[in-house]
Amino acid sequence: MTAATAALPKAKTDWLPLLLVPALALGALPLVGNPSTWVTLTVAALAMGMMIYLMASGLTLVFGLMDVLNFGHGVFISFGAYVALIVLVPLQSWAVADNVWLNIGVLLLCILVSMIVTGALGYFFERVIIRPVYGQHLKQILITMGGMIVAEQMIHVIWGASPIPIKLPESFRGAFVIGDAAMEKYRVIAVILGLAVFIAMHIGLNRTKIGLLIRAGVENPEMVEALGYRIRRLFVGVFIAGSALAGLGGVLWAFYRQTLTAGMGMEVNVLIFIVIIIGGLGSVGGCFVGSLLVALVANYTGFLAPKLALGSSILLMVLILLWRPQGLFPVAKR
Repeated sequence: MTAATAALPKAKTDWLPLLLVPALALGALPLVGNPSTWVTLTVAALAMGMMIYLMASGLTLVFGLMDVLNFGHGVFISFGAYVALIVLVPLQSWAVADNVWLNIGVLLLCILVSMIVTGALGYFFERVIIRPVYGQHLKQILITMGGMIVAEQMIHVIWGASPIPIKLPESFRGAFVIGDAAMEKYRVIAVILGLAVFIAMHIGLNRTKIGLLIRAGVENPEMVEALGYRIRRLFVGVFIAGSALAGLGGVLWAFYRQTLTAGMGMEVNVLIFIVIIIGGLGSVGGCFVGSLLVALVANYTGFLAPKLALGSSILLMVLILLWRPQGLFPVAKR
């Protein structure tokens, strides 16, 4: 283990990109004008950013560690959302009960079951679709897009093509009101969950034996194999974990939208790739910062100049790439 991890570079923390998030938030305050409105917009943006991060983190993990371009990632988001519906229907009495513990229980069950199902789907996806095209990026793009189309049609067959409404559990509706500022309860929950997942991923990749093995396997797979570790199994585990994270993001996104559609995951695919490009290909920390930047810019722009909101993410990506062509935290050797 010591020999494998010795090859890992000792990265220094680059603080400049990290300062972009507070700088952007503080810079928007005088433009918004009203501090209460600014707090409401900022908390809403942080919540949206956390949900984007949860959906994008699985893909950046897979690409950064396995060098796999999975354009079918949105399928796992959609399946995660629909699996949550399956859990929610028989437990509807828990969701409508005015009991915070029952509401938390049903949300956690939705998340747990969705992560298990999407993780299993990811295992099947890797075995059948991804494995034959490792190292062939063009074929990966084509075959994963084909898998995405097939999976979307399967959703139509199982659940139908019509949008399905999904309601928040009773305790998560409404908002916390502090002075003149209102913070929706569900958005606060999304921020907490997003932070928890980010911290867990950071610790898992940097402070555990499995995380060190995975990182060592990326840098020097032959040495890890020579030490007796099955690096292929580790990478399959990474793909399963990335798919499960997409399912988690799909659950939160479904409750955020409160409407299920078969294409809901594919609709955010472009936004996910923008976040990954901004953060740096394969960087979990960059994905986190990129998600927050995209969400903050979208919210502030939507309030100040609604007509520019749709193109704000593209404009942000262009500006970041003009400054740092490889993204904020480039780690992948491409």
